[in-house]
Amino acid sequence: MFEIRVICAPGDADRVRAALAEAFTTGPARQYPTRDPGRVRLYVTATHHDTDQ
Repeated sequence: MFEIRVICAPGDADRVRAALAEAFTTGPARQYPTRDPGRVRLYVTATHHDTDQ
């Protein structure tokens, strides 16, 4: 398990979450504002997809 942090525009947050969910098994994303206006920080706990299927 590891944590991914992404800084992006608020309008891109849903696309970033979706892309991470396709690449990894993810938990819920936590979103916080950045110090500079106009961007957000996303924190996502993730693991690698199970490849033993």
